[in-house]
Amino acid sequence: MLTKLIVCFIAGIGAGLGTGFAGLSAAVVISPMLITFLHMPAYEAVGIALASDVLASAISAYTYGKNKNLDIRNGIIMMISVLCFTLVGSWVASLLPNQTMGSFSKVMTLLLGIKFIVKPVMTTKKSMADVSPKKRFIQSVICGSFIGFICGFVGAGGGMMMLLILTSILGYELKTAVGTSVFIMTFTAFTGAASHFAIGGMPDLWCLLFCVLSTLLWARVAAKFANKASAITLNRATGIVLTVLGAAILIIGH
Repeated sequence: MLTKLIVCFIAGIGAGLGTGFAGLSAAVVISPMLITFLHMPAYEAVGIALASDVLASAISAYTYGKNKNLDIRNGIIMMISVLCFTLVGSWVASLLPNQTMGSFSKVMTLLLGIKFIVKPVMTTKKSMADVSPKKRFIQSVICGSFIGFICGFVGAGGGMMMLLILTSILGYELKTAVGTSVFIMTFTAFTGAASHFAIGGMPDLWCLLFCVLSTLLWARVAAKFANKASAITLNRATGIVLTVLGAAILIIGH
């Protein structure tokens, strides 16, 4: 029991900081930790990670929204696309062996972290407003469909892909990108967790409780700091968190 508590608490620290700073899915951190140290089946570990994402993303979205760093209208459009394809991805993932899960997200986390350090996102809210609503709508639907499949398939709430697409393709300012990402992830993670539990059965309840509480606590801390930080500081903090998490996960995986 003590081992479970320690592993889940540490996993929650990484997952919570990743969610609050970068809109990163808790699955990227929690899944490999539970699989490696508690020898949990991958599908069960992903279900717990997605469940941990729900409250952590919700509290982060609330914090970003309160600071006017959340695009709800386009977020809802993207969310609908994401939700539909999350179910498809989750079903496909259930047909694959354990080792297939998560290898994609490990490398992506590290590369995305390096990107934010080397090439910060300095887009402003003014330049965001210059994009036509019709173009934004089409982009949101297409990108949401792609993110949703990755979300269900890899077991991630789509956080990495969402952050990359919102900042690089849709041209979002970083705080608004993270706020919109965690808003969408609240719903995608809930859908993903529900479908994982429906297909694979209920997980270890103690692990679920420990992971959810630890992730929630640290996501709140990170989101409060992120909304007060300057753009360049947030880029660096996000890059460092993602790079450290990515490297740690790759090391744990081996």
